[in-house]
Amino acid sequence: MKSLLFKLSSALLLLLLYILIFFMVGSVFANNEIYITQVGTSDNLTIDITQDGDDNVVNFSVSHDDNTVTIEQEGEDAYVGYTTAWGTQSNGDLDGSNNNINIKQYCNQTVCGGDRFEFHIMGDDNDVDFYQGYSVNTSGNEGTPDNFEAGGHFTRLDIHGSNNTFLASQRSQGSGHEHSNTTNIYGDYNDVYMRQDSNKDKTMTLTVNNSNNDIDMIQTGSAEHSATITLSGSYATDLDLLQQGGTAQSYSLTQTCTNSSGCSVQVTQQ
Repeated sequence: MKSLLFKLSSALLLLLLYILIFFMVGSVFANNEIYITQVGTSDNLTIDITQDGDDNVVNFSVSHDDNTVTIEQEGEDAYVGYTTAWGTQSNGDLDGSNNNINIKQYCNQTVCGGDRFEFHIMGDDNDVDFYQGYSVNTSGNEGTPDNFEAGGHFTRLDIHGSNNTFLASQRSQGSGHEHSNTTNIYGDYNDVYMRQDSNKDKTMTLTVNNSNNDIDMIQTGSAEHSATITLSGSYATDLDLLQQGGTAQSYSLTQTCTNSSGCSVQVTQQ
């Protein structure tokens, strides 16, 4: 296991960090990679990266001050970094201050599907916790990983707002069951919880164009579920969506809240 912990100050005008880790485990040859590019100055940047396994990659750029990034990759073929949808950002994939990002990826099989967490965060004071290979409750407590976790989950997170809280997890109980989460948060002070569990592919797409929303989205059960949500308007929405059971479910919502008392949506599909 290799662990990397360091701090960067404004005395560094440009940091290009490349760490290529080789180690032998029996007859297995591990090739883990870490690339971090500092754009401009970044005071009090704290990064803690642990890679335990083979062919894991961390690759992103960072700008501005007081950011904390913690990444733990266990297994093989996991990726955390800039989103391939737009490529690495010249002003920093993590381009903001006082953001806290915590990512855990886990696979316990000989052949892993390759978890991916892609991000671009431009705002300040955002708190992001994401777990692939685990199931996490609304309090942030992570459950015990499955005996069979093959990975292969995908998440793309784009935050342009500030003071948002994003907590989410993806877990399956077998190979070939891969979950997808695409979330765009363009407002401020949103509280988002998302969880995808169990077998069969599950898909979430969330776009938030306003502020102060309280969002809970859960997909579980042995069926393919999909949900596409867009929230806008002058006022916030309290959204609770639960898709569960053994019958495939699909849900779509485009909500523009104009009620000064706020809006509320509760949906259960099973």
